[in-house]
Amino acid sequence: MTSILLPNRHLQTDFFICDVFDSFKDDLASMEHPIFSLSKKPDHRMLVYERNGVKIKIKPSYTGLATIFDKDILLYLASSLMSAKNLGERTSQTVRFTSYNYFISTNKSTGGFQYRQIKEALERLNGTVIQTNIKTKRTEITKEFGLIDSWEVIKEDDKGKAIAIEVKLSDWFYNSILDNAVLTIDKEYFRLRKPTERRLYELARKHCGNQSAWKIKIETLRDKLGTVTPLRRLKFNIKSLSETNHLPEYNISLQDDIVIFSRKEFPKEHKIPKYVTKKQIEKHARPGESTQQVIDRLKSLKNALKTP
Repeated sequence: MTSILLPNRHLQTDFFICDVFDSFKDDLASMEHPIFSLSKKPDHRMLVYERNGVKIKIKPSYTGLATIFDKDILLYLASSLMSAKNLGERTSQTVRFTSYNYFISTNKSTGGFQYRQIKEALERLNGTVIQTNIKTKRTEITKEFGLIDSWEVIKEDDKGKAIAIEVKLSDWFYNSILDNAVLTIDKEYFRLRKPTERRLYELARKHCGNQSAWKIKIETLRDKLGTVTPLRRLKFNIKSLSETNHLPEYNISLQDDIVIFSRKEFPKEHKIPKYVTKKQIEKHARPGESTQQVIDRLKSLKNALKTP
């Protein structure tokens, strides 16, 4: 029977191989918008996403769209750069790394198949192009850019395995690092098997964050996921996921056509008054509301009820 999660492949690694950084980072833009394909097969569709006046087109190359599993490379590089930046070290738009450290850090096996896969992932990342409109008060600018600008294998072993790899990040992605436009993600993210589960976690981390709960209509969630899965099937998948409850950090549930994400552990920095329980907050939270906003609203309602 297949496990719900991928195995934790590197509980004990070589003595000289340690974590490259303390935590993993994800960029806010790709957490918000469905840029990566959720298909495990070559995907040659042009994806179009439009919301709140922002229109995004994701164009594939002949190798197909970059997938959410290909994104692991960007997560690894973003995490490495943020770690260096936080330590006061010099950062560069061109990053060199070893494939072995990448595999260990992102919970991948280290066989020959993975070495072939990383080259294919780099091809898709380099070939996928994003087109979006940027609006100011009187001007709308349409801009097109890639996920990475270039890549090369610096060295291979006798069996053709990539040992050292160099990637030049796009201005768009590198600027997100310079601007600290990233969020910390749980390392257990790399144990999620299904593309949709990874995307659901990203959305929960982006929108729920340290709030107690985040609610969203299932039709809107489907758009933000970037999936063409029928609503009936998506509802079934979410209900199944709520039963296994294996998303890192967050619970997920479905009430009618509303999907609710809530934290598994309430942040210590947000202490809820005894007269407003966590259950009440999760039940009454509105889309986009912070924990404090829910508390204040419920307190005002309670005070109004007390008023003679």
